[in-house]
Amino acid sequence: MLPLDPQADIGRRAWVACPNCDDRRGCAVCEQKGTCTEHWRYLLSNTGSLLHLQCPSCTHVWTHETHFGATRSQ
Repeated sequence: MLPLDPQADIGRRAWVACPNCDDRRGCAVCEQKGTCTEHWRYLLSNTGSLLHLQCPSCTHVWTHETHFGATRSQ
């Protein structure tokens, strides 16, 4: 298990499913695409629409393309 990234700050959060542990499965708020108080991710940084995230439950780190706003070219 990885330690939390030094950039992890509870003030910068995102509500995206973790591809590693999927801990939000079965949560009624998350299934309605809400902002649950338990199943958020650390937003480490972003480059345009590309988010760099870390799950506080399993500490998995990944990137997520939102395709929102200033998207990155392929």
